Amino acid sequence: MASIKYNATGRRKRSTARVTMLPGKGTITVNNREFENYFPRETLRMIIKQPLQVTGMIGRYDILVNVDGGGLSGQAGAVRHGIARALVAVDADMKTKLKKEGLLTRDPREVERKKFGQKGARARFQFSKR
Repeated sequence: MASIKYNATGRRKRSTARVTMLPGKGTITVNNREFENYFPRETLRMIIKQPLQVTGMIGRYDILVNVDGGGLSGQAGAVRHGIARALVAVDADMKTKLKKEGLLTRDPREVERKKFGQKGARARFQFSKR
């Protein structure tokens, strides 16, 4: 019998995470590397585990993640979003808990583009009257 797979996609900033959850011991693998090695900061690891803690599912599923784009913070947010969506696929009753914590909402904030003739998005070159 083939084990049941749950797939979901999470996004944040410029990052996209494809999450696959399988029944298992609770290992998290990110881009074929151990989760602790890929995300060196403890805060990023806490962000990723948040949906599992809210639903009490730590140690029940092996999680395989492919994430690309953006930096580590955006990637951690994308993985969290993907895990939350995959948990809803596992059990629809978890949706209310996850939604209450704001874990199913895709963070819409993006980097503002640089404007032409200026230093950055909001930054300007110093003005000189004379």
